[in-house]
Amino acid sequence: MLQQPSYILSLDLGSSTAGAVLFNRQGEVVKQCQKEYEKYYPQPGWIEVDPDEIWFTMLSVIEELVADTNLKAAQIAGIGIANQRETTVIWDKSSGKPIYNAIAWQDRRGSRLCDELRYQGFAELVRGKTGLILDAYFSASKIRWILDNVIGARLAAEQGQLAFGTIDAWLIWKLTGGKEHLTEITNASRTMLFNIFTQQWDEELLRLFKIPVQLLPKVCGNSEIIAHTAPVILDAPVPIAGVAGDQHAALFGQLCFEPGTVKNTYGSGCFVLMNIGTAPILSAHNLLTTVAWKINNQVIYALEGSVFGGSSVFRWIRDGLGLIDHTAEIEDLARTEEDNGGVMFVPALSGLGAPYWDPYARGMIIGITRGTSSGHIARAALEGVALGIDDALQAMQKDTGQRISMLKVDGSSAGYDWFMQLQTNIIQSPVQRPAVMPVSALGVAYLAGLATGFWNNLNEIRRNERINSVFSPELPAESVLPLKQRWQRAIARVQQWDI
Repeated sequence: MLQQPSYILSLDLGSSTAGAVLFNRQGEVVKQCQKEYEKYYPQPGWIEVDPDEIWFTMLSVIEELVADTNLKAAQIAGIGIANQRETTVIWDKSSGKPIYNAIAWQDRRGSRLCDELRYQGFAELVRGKTGLILDAYFSASKIRWILDNVIGARLAAEQGQLAFGTIDAWLIWKLTGGKEHLTEITNASRTMLFNIFTQQWDEELLRLFKIPVQLLPKVCGNSEIIAHTAPVILDAPVPIAGVAGDQHAALFGQLCFEPGTVKNTYGSGCFVLMNIGTAPILSAHNLLTTVAWKINNQVIYALEGSVFGGSSVFRWIRDGLGLIDHTAEIEDLARTEEDNGGVMFVPALSGLGAPYWDPYARGMIIGITRGTSSGHIARAALEGVALGIDDALQAMQKDTGQRISMLKVDGSSAGYDWFMQLQTNIIQSPVQRPAVMPVSALGVAYLAGLATGFWNNLNEIRRNERINSVFSPELPAESVLPLKQRWQRAIARVQQWDI
């Protein structure tokens, strides 16, 4: 009798870590392995990663998990992949070698190109097709930069010798031994080249950005068997069955299946997504409209507020200022003071995302006096992140006309109790934290499990939900209003700084 698979294996590639997580049928973590990889900063505003280092780091955590659990391919129903979005890799199809480092999602080198296209009147064309703001955050300007600046790249791309992918496509290529050049609809929807209404690569946008269609991968759904791993990865091929951008995966993992449900992930940036159902809404308040997921040919859409300042700010306080030894210490340092001492911290270290969309904004600490302490700065940093999330939520409420009744949270900083209480006080809505994290890995596990029959339907998945904590506001709205007003004054001062 054949052994029934007992697990789903999720691969979770974040902005600074690669992780492998093994889930059982109850959605519980059986084993998790994670390692950091390097990021490189060749110029101010430029952020790169080595695609081969990403792959070898991911491969090493898979090997560690397999060794620790004595895992066999027959025990795995399927593999899910969650990845940082927008980060751009181009590689040679014959050799499998990248022709340049991966340009990370936070990289701003494409800002001038986006400025030129905006000046020429193309912003509404882009938004009307993709749901996105014309910004260097997305993949199109990164692809264009590589084609324009790597010798021979454009000709090779036009001749079909090169492959472009976001990190999911790069991992699929490597996992299949170079046999499959595939992406899925959520990652495709973040390239600024994909029409979210026709669900196809858009020829007009490809012409606008001067990107040959031969470069692009085939686009699949989020919950279907799209490929099998090469047998060298495990002892036998395993289906790759659930792939999604990390924020879309987290929305699914948080069980935000109904329109109006909202989650925020505290990662290097913070990403607020609201399920808006089967009808895409173009935001009137500078949010993004994006594909949430596609299952059985039904597309669900989401509104997104991308807030670029998150745990990257806490890492800067650790590494750049040396105020803490570990990022988790930011909360203890903040609690050494009763308030922020008049200090405001705008965490625009990579510009401002939603709802401001200013690549030329820069971070600012203002209100410093002789009495300012490291605790004041830490507290102001936590407040700055929480206030940025509030800005995105306020824009969502204006777009949809409905009050957000609950914010589901996940990510590294969601584990900080004091910070979560600060967040709920600022947004004046309850904040719910799940018992199982990482939620992005859980989301693609659910997508892969649905595709392979490991789970039969959404109701079965709902029964796995376990809540760790719910935080409710302890301060009235009028008590936090002065902080919000000072935040708006501070935000106004940092915009268009680096022009």
